[in-house]
Amino acid sequence: MSMIACRDLSLGYDSDPILEHLCFEVNAGDYLCIVGENGSGKSTLMRTVLGLQRPLGGEITFGEGVKPGEIGYLPQQTAIQRDFPATVWEVALSGCQARLGRRAFYSRSEKALAAANLARMGMGAMGGRCYRELSGGQQQRVLLARVLCAAERLLLLDEPVAGLDPGVTQELYDLIGKLNREDVTIVMISHDIAAAMRYATHILHIGSQLFFGAADEYRQSAIGRRFLATEGGEST
Repeated sequence: MSMIACRDLSLGYDSDPILEHLCFEVNAGDYLCIVGENGSGKSTLMRTVLGLQRPLGGEITFGEGVKPGEIGYLPQQTAIQRDFPATVWEVALSGCQARLGRRAFYSRSEKALAAANLARMGMGAMGGRCYRELSGGQQQRVLLARVLCAAERLLLLDEPVAGLDPGVTQELYDLIGKLNREDVTIVMISHDIAAAMRYATHILHIGSQLFFGAADEYRQSAIGRRFLATEGGEST
């Protein structure tokens, strides 16, 4: 059974659809990139999958023991969030907040999980640093550690490399690819179609036309060939 399955999904606001008849699924171990024109509804789709917004129609089902509240979510960061006055350790540990229940303090195992995920992201030695003093790439590493504390099996990432320079962008892509190879299922919104084709196992293209399938199938499809040519990706 798939981790996420969307059937005949319609998205929008106030009964005004921006996307209709969407069908796709995410299986364990997938690396799905969501691509498409600006304003096509990519972030709206991600919020709907997370239960932060109600669909206008259709259904979303979860399998493999996945629940909406147990999905790691990394949204696009705002300027206010980048200036958050907390330590790297505090930001990472806050990913365990949903585990607290009625407890007032984090457990030893939760602290160990935060430490392990910071180390996993190459930030283990920077726990005492102030988060807002970090570079953009370092902040994204900390936020990835945070979402891994929230959910280690399935991550939804909304443009995680936005605003980063090419070198740091490549480092983040390599980290995310490594997580996927370690059995973390990735669903990522991306405007970088070339990188999407390099890393993704599957592509979901939304907009005036819809496509869902393997990355190689997308490369050979009419919509994929056109989008790759116009957005600076590879073409055939």
